[in-house]
Amino acid sequence: SNWCSALFQMSVGQQQSGRGVPCLRCRGSCTGFEPHSWRKICKSCKCSQEDHSLSSDLEDDRKIGRLLTDSKYATLTARVKGGDGIRIYKRNRMIITNPIVSRKDPTFDTITYEWAPPGLTQKLAMQYMELLPKDMQPVAGTDGAYQRRRQLMRQLPVYDHDPSQCRGLAEGEVKLMEDFVKKYKAEALGVGEVALPGQGGSGKEEGKAQDTGSAAGKTPETTNGALEGAPAAELYHCEACKQAMPADCPVVYADRAGYTRQWHPACFVCCQCAEPLVDLIYFWKNGAAWCGRHYCESLRPRCTGCDEIIFSEDYQQAEGMAWHKKHFTCLECETQLTGKAFSLDKGSLRCATCSRSKRL
Repeated sequence: SNWCSALFQMSVGQQQSGRGVPCLRCRGSCTGFEPHSWRKICKSCKCSQEDHSLSSDLEDDRKIGRLLTDSKYATLTARVKGGDGIRIYKRNRMIITNPIVSRKDPTFDTITYEWAPPGLTQKLAMQYMELLPKDMQPVAGTDGAYQRRRQLMRQLPVYDHDPSQCRGLAEGEVKLMEDFVKKYKAEALGVGEVALPGQGGSGKEEGKAQDTGSAAGKTPETTNGALEGAPAAELYHCEACKQAMPADCPVVYADRAGYTRQWHPACFVCCQCAEPLVDLIYFWKNGAAWCGRHYCESLRPRCTGCDEIIFSEDYQQAEGMAWHKKHFTCLECETQLTGKAFSLDKGSLRCATCSRSKRL
C-alpha cells in the first residue's frame, strides 16, 4: 500500500510539473514542457498540455475514478489500499492473442486494447471494436490509443470535477463548484452500456425496453430461431443516424436516455462537438448526450485564459468569450487588459504593444 501512495504522490508531482516533456505538435522547436502558473499551456511553445501528452495511465485512471466516485457508476471504480478512500477507475483492458500459423513453432500475435466496454464476452467486445473507425480503436501503441488519451484530457478535464486542481477559484467558490459537480453526478453523468439490440439494461427494464411500438409485442423475447428473430431487426433504429440496427451487432445504450434508445458504436458522440464519447462517458441534457466539457460549458461560462469553469458572477467578456477578471491578460507579457486596448486572435489576447511586435 505504501508503494501505491508513493506512486500517487509521484504522479501528482509529475502532473504539476511534467517539465521537459517534448511537444508533439511543435516537433522539435519546443525545448520541452514549461508549465505556466495558471494557463493550461507550455510557456515555451504556447501549445496545450495535451499536445505534450503529460498524463500517465495511472493519472488517467485516478482522474476518471474521481469523476465516477459518489455517482451511481462507482461500481466501475475500486478503492486504493491505503489511499485514504481514493478510488481508481477499473478500466477494462482487453488482450487478444491470435496464433500465427507458420510451419515452425506456433507464435502468438498479441493486441492490447487500452480500453474495452466492460461486462461483455470477448467476441461481442471485438465486434464492438470493429464497428469503430480503425483510427479510433484504442490499440496500445497506435494513434487510436493516443487519441483516447487526448479525448480524456479534452472531454473530461480534471479541473471540471476536482476543485483542488483549479487555479481560478476564489475563496468562496469552492463550495459552489462542489455543489455544481454533485448536481451533475446525480442528474447528468452517465456511462454507456454495450449490448445487442433489445438487450440493454440487462433485463432490469425488460418491460420498458420492449415497448418500442406495436410490432414489439408480436416478437417473442426468446428468439433462438433465425426466422422469428428476423422481424425484430426492424424494431431497432439508431438515435443518431436513424438507420436500422442488425440484431446481431452490438449497440450502445445510455441508461439516462432509457432503454428504448440505442446508438451505433460510431454514432455515440457529443451533440456539440460530434466527437466520439471517450470510454462511453456522457452527460445527458435536453434529450441528448454531451461530452463533459460541452455539458459544463452549457451551464456556466469557461475562462478562455485558464480553461476552467467560471463560478464568479463578475467576469470579463469579449467577442462571445469569457475570462476570469484576473485572467484577462496579455498572452505574451501578462499585462492586465481590463479597460485597455487589446487584440484577440483565436482566443489569444495581446496588448497593443505585443500585438504590434507580433505583426512585425
